Amino acid sequence: MNTHAAFSASYAAARAKFLESAGAAGMTLRAYEHPLKGRDGETLAVDVALDGSPDAERLFVVSSACHGVEGYCGSGVQVYAARDAEWRAKARAGGVAVLYIHALNPHGFSYARRTTHENVDLNRNFHDFGQSLPVNEAYREVHDLLLPAQWPPTDQNEASIAAYIDTHGVARYQAAVSQGQHEYADGMFFGGTAPTWSNQTLREVLRTFGRQARHIAWMDLHTGLGPSGLGERIFACENDAKVLARARAWWDGGGATPVTSFYDGSSTSAKLTGLMWSAVYDECPQAEYTGMAMEYGTLPILDIIAALRADHWLHKHPETPPEMQAAIKRKMMNAFYVDTDEWRMQIVAQARQAMFQTVDGLGAA
Repeated sequence: MNTHAAFSASYAAARAKFLESAGAAGMTLRAYEHPLKGRDGETLAVDVALDGSPDAERLFVVSSACHGVEGYCGSGVQVYAARDAEWRAKARAGGVAVLYIHALNPHGFSYARRTTHENVDLNRNFHDFGQSLPVNEAYREVHDLLLPAQWPPTDQNEASIAAYIDTHGVARYQAAVSQGQHEYADGMFFGGTAPTWSNQTLREVLRTFGRQARHIAWMDLHTGLGPSGLGERIFACENDAKVLARARAWWDGGGATPVTSFYDGSSTSAKLTGLMWSAVYDECPQAEYTGMAMEYGTLPILDIIAALRADHWLHKHPETPPEMQAAIKRKMMNAFYVDTDEWRMQIVAQARQAMFQTVDGLGAA
């Protein structure tokens, strides 16, 4: 199968490939249309395809584009899987229904942004908004530095950020920026002050397709952390040693493909709050849940943050000349999608391996 053909250069093309591939495979399709149009005037939607019985007790969720621009990778994995006869036979033989959720954040996917149309990081948005929200005091220290008045940043601005990193270290800088914050609506990694459209839509999807399952596994596809092409399997459940042991038994390949966790500091990810997978506990409380984020590396973390800084600055400055806008968007794409056949083949191979392991794990559950 041609790996390259599963990937796309635009949201509209990715959606068309996903719908065509899932439809040709006879999957049950449902679209949740977004209230806004895309960059090119196209319809935006969270598209859902169920491959298997709606009454299956074992459900495997494979989702893409939680962080919009990362959908260029995740969609390719989903399209490849929909066309993969061996994989589909494996899931059927294991009694596992597979639920593909395509483009959780279609607006960000279309506009090559990480955030939703509300400028919210969807994977920091799953809080109980009736309670006090966490405060990221470290982000307060860097907000003005991250988003200066002009772009490119002045030498003084870059020197101030370098001084912060020299003083506190790269890990602290990454955590300050990426942990999530709820005070600066125009800032980076904003978790919001209310559920976003994508949050509400995902919850509806889980209620519709997940309430019958006794066991739910979830692989959420991401890019932007770690060595280029390496898929880090990050534990995506509540902090429970028994569940972590189960995840490692399923996915660590005898130590060849370790399952990391930000709870114990083994992950490249900072410790985060408001994570999307928490919706499973709310909407499908009857199910035993085991989940991971498959995080594919692209560029070094400081380059990723630099690309995100530029994109957030651009969002605040829509009057920016077209040439600079295009340059910033190219930087974003390069940060979250490596446009080479070698990288795409690595992505598909690792996802496919984890998917086969998931069916085996669910079968033993």
